[in-house]
Amino acid sequence: MTETTATNGQSDVLVRVEGLKKYFPIRRGWHRQQVGAVQAVDGLDFEIYRGETLGLVGESGCGKSTTGRLLLQLLRPSAGRVLMDNRELTSLTAEELRASRRHMQMIFQDPYVSLNPRMTVGEIVEEPLQVHNVGVGPATRRKRVQELLERVGLNPHYVHRYPHEFSGGQRQRIGIARALATNPRFIVADEPISALDVSIQAQVINLLDDLKQELGLTYLFIAHDLAVVRYLSDRVAVMYLGRIVELGERDEVFERPLHPYTQGLLSAIPIPDPIKEAKRERIILQGDVPNPARPPAGCRFHPRCPFATEICHTDDPVFRNLGTAEKPHHVACHHVETVGETTTLTPALSLPGRGSQIPAPSQEEG
Repeated sequence: MTETTATNGQSDVLVRVEGLKKYFPIRRGWHRQQVGAVQAVDGLDFEIYRGETLGLVGESGCGKSTTGRLLLQLLRPSAGRVLMDNRELTSLTAEELRASRRHMQMIFQDPYVSLNPRMTVGEIVEEPLQVHNVGVGPATRRKRVQELLERVGLNPHYVHRYPHEFSGGQRQRIGIARALATNPRFIVADEPISALDVSIQAQVINLLDDLKQELGLTYLFIAHDLAVVRYLSDRVAVMYLGRIVELGERDEVFERPLHPYTQGLLSAIPIPDPIKEAKRERIILQGDVPNPARPPAGCRFHPRCPFATEICHTDDPVFRNLGTAEKPHHVACHHVETVGETTTLTPALSLPGRGSQIPAPSQEEG
C-alpha cells in the first residue's frame, strides 16, 4: 500500500517500478505440483532518478538481488511493471528486450565466477560490442576495449590475458569495463565489493563513484555494508522480507531513521568513541528473518519489532511520506510517530571522505 507524493519531477525519472512481485513456486511430489511460493519480492513501488545512486540495503535473503535482476529483466516478474525512460520493459518481446539491454547493464557480486575462464580479457570486454553491433570493424572494437581497460585502471596490454591471471579486485574492474562497453545509462551493482579483500574494496568503490561523475551513470547499488552505502548513495531504500520499509535521502535515513528495522540496523554498528558507544541506546532485533514462503500477516516486521502492537499483527502499514514534497521520506510503520519520538540514536556512521574511512585508490592492486 503506497501513498503517492510529488517528487523530483516526472522528467527526471529514469527507472520506475510499479507493484513489482516475484514469487518462486515450491513444487513437491512426482507430479511436481505447486504447494506454495517463496515471496522473494512482494509489491515494490519506487523510482530511480537520472544520474543518482539509489542504495538498496537489508539482511541476507530480503530480496535485494532478486530486485536488481527483475529491473534488468534477467528474471521475469510474477506481477507489476518496470519502466525505463517511460518504456515498459516487462511487456517487450525477446528481440525488443535484447535491443534494450544495451542501455542497462549489471556488475555481478562475484568476480571469480562472473568471467568466462576460457575467454581472454579482450574477448570478455569486446563481447557486448559484438552482441549489440557497437563499433565498425574489429580495429574500432579493439581500440574501444583498450580505452575501457584504461578507464577502469587496468593496463590495456592485458587484453590477451585470462581471468585466472588477475587478483579479485582486477577481475571486478574487468567486470566493470564489460558493463561500460555499450555506454549504458543504468547499471545495477549487486554487492560488487562483498567478495573482495577489504584493502581493495575502497579502490573499487571510488572507481564506481568516479565513473558515475564522468559518465553521468545511474546506479542501483545493492549492499549490506551501510558505510559503503552512505558513501556512495544519494538516496537509500531499506528492504525487509520482500518489501521496502523505508526510503529517503541518504542523510535523512542515516541521521533520522524512522522505521524500527532501520534503527536496528544502524544501532548494530559500533561507534569508535567509547563514551558515546556506552551512552547510545540500541534497538535489538530479536530472532531471524521469517520464512518468505510463509510471511507473517500484517506488518512483516512485527515478530521482531520491540514496538509491535495488535494492529501490527493484522494490518499492513501504509508506505507514507513523512518528509516534504521536495525531500520525501517514506516509511511503512503503524507507530512511526511514537517510534521517532521515543527513540534517539547517535548517528552510527559519518560520511567518509577520500583518505578517511574509505581511502582513495592507490596503485593498481597486484
